[in-house]
Amino acid sequence: MGPLTTRRRVEFRDTDAAGIVHFSAFFFWMESAEHELLRAVGIPVVEPCPDGVDASWPRVSVSCDYVSAVRFGDEIDIAVAVAAVGRSSVTYSFAFSVAGREVARGRVVAVRCLMHSGRKPEAVAIPDDIVSRLGPYRAVV
Repeated sequence: MGPLTTRRRVEFRDTDAAGIVHFSAFFFWMESAEHELLRAVGIPVVEPCPDGVDASWPRVSVSCDYVSAVRFGDEIDIAVAVAAVGRSSVTYSFAFSVAGREVARGRVVAVRCLMHSGRKPEAVAIPDDIVSRLGPYRAVV
């Protein structure tokens, strides 16, 4: 199947005083697109487990390279794909474009963790059914 693509309109709040998108907006858009992909395959962002401990996906590495300016009012297309799946991590790749023009590329590494109250997150193996559900989105954008 390949990447999931979603579209956002650049809001005024996403821009700096010059009307150009602030670099931090790309990080919110990556998280939002990642969550859309997870919803598309039925994987909860926060999954309550029978023992009362939640499983979730904290990010351990995030990057974004900027190619071209994006401005207030532009419609930005965000393609997200699963670039790699490790024992406990998923690496997502992102491609941002406006009217077919590349504007940025990003990468997020999230780790499947049990979220114990009062303790640091505990990395755990990604269940096989989750790996299978992510499979159709394996690609690098």
